This record gives sequence, structure tokens and C-alpha cells, in this order.
Amino acid sequence: MIHMVLQGKGGVGKSFISALMAQYLQDRGLEPVCIDTDPVNATFAGYAAFHVHAIDLMDGRDINPRRFDLLVEKIAAAKPGQHVIIDNGASSFLPLADYMISYDVPALIKDLGHELWLHSVVTGGQAQDDTLEGLLELLENFALPVAVWLNPFCGRIEKDGKSFTQMQLYRDYRERLAGVVEIPEFNPKTTGHDVSELLKSRRPFREALQDPNVLLMTRQRLRMAQRELYGRLEQVGLL
Repeated sequence: MIHMVLQGKGGVGKSFISALMAQYLQDRGLEPVCIDTDPVNATFAGYAAFHVHAIDLMDGRDINPRRFDLLVEKIAAAKPGQHVIIDNGASSFLPLADYMISYDVPALIKDLGHELWLHSVVTGGQAQDDTLEGLLELLENFALPVAVWLNPFCGRIEKDGKSFTQMQLYRDYRERLAGVVEIPEFNPKTTGHDVSELLKSRRPFREALQDPNVLLMTRQRLRMAQRELYGRLEQVGLL
């Protein structure tokens, strides 16, 4: 299965979601193919544990067709049933979507024997409207399953007093959604801080949990955060 993480707003957690899926699969004995196409902030590629392939798809403001060809070859080389996780940058969101539509890339991936799922992040605060618009772009332009990740890091996700699952967008496209994963609202002074530091270090949970230099209570909070995040993934059944 091919998982493309797409959102036109930067800094909303795309790389975090890519890394979470990658380590979840690794911790279950599966080895995903990981690819980072972000031309500006290749955060996902910074995780040594995931052996991420970095492919800058952009040539100025346009998709470089030869580099995109390399991306497709990486996808084609995946084994049957193997997961491929592709983290895409905000700056390439629209050009990449247009290119995929123009050359019917979803059909090509299907012909290769893979199922393509799109993943999009919705966050609260000032970025909420932009992330909802980015999600709508995907739903309107691709006849593909779309998984939604609700990230409350920048604020609670609500509009006119309605939660995401009460919004008209969700009601209109409910049947198209592969699932909705709610990332927990971690306490910013404790678990939230620990998870943020873990992300900055570009390490998966297991490395921090096995590191004797990490304080015991930090490891305890990270262990609980990992359990909560993995549980929510399993509840939705995305992987």
C-alpha cells in the first residue's frame, strides 16, 4: 500500500505522521519504504532509523519530471503488500497534485498492483482554515481513500462550535474517508514537551525508550504516548 502525506500548509505535522506510521510498521516486524520529497524541509529524511530516500521533486515552481520518474520507480520496486510512506512538502502540494492528475498517476500505481491512499493533516488555530482547504482539494480532485489526521498541537479543531466530524465537509465526504485519527492533546509541560523533543532529535520512540541517558519519567511518558498513538492507529485500522 502506498501512503502519500499531502497538505498545502507547512508545519502542521506531516513529517510526524510519516514517522509515526514508519515506526509503527517497523515495531510490528514490517519494513516500509520511506521517501521524503519535501524540497524545503526534509524532516522525514532526517530519521536514520527509517532509511529514508530523499527525492526533491521540484525544479523551481514546477515538478521535475525526471525526478518524479525516480519516485515512481521506487514505488514500482516495492514488494507486494509492502507499505510505502511518502512525505511531501507544502510548497509542492499544488504542483504535485496537478502533475498526478495530468498523468493519471493513481491509475498507474493501481496497474503496478498497489493501492494508493492519501493522508492529510487538519490542525486547529490559525492554520485550521488552510488545512481544511487543503483536505478539500484532495477530496475534490482525487477519487481515492483519504485518511484525515487531526492534530490539536496548534489549537482545538472546531468551527462554529462544531468538531471535525460535525462539520459539513466531513458529512459531505464521509464515505470517501479511509479514517480519522485524532492525535491526543498532550500536556505541553510534560508529555507534549517530551514528544516535541523526540521529534527534534529525529528518533523513533523505541530509541528513546532504550536510551539510559533519557530520564526515567521522560521514558515513562513517552511509553504512554506511544501506546496511546499506536492504539488510535489500530482503532482506525489504517495500516
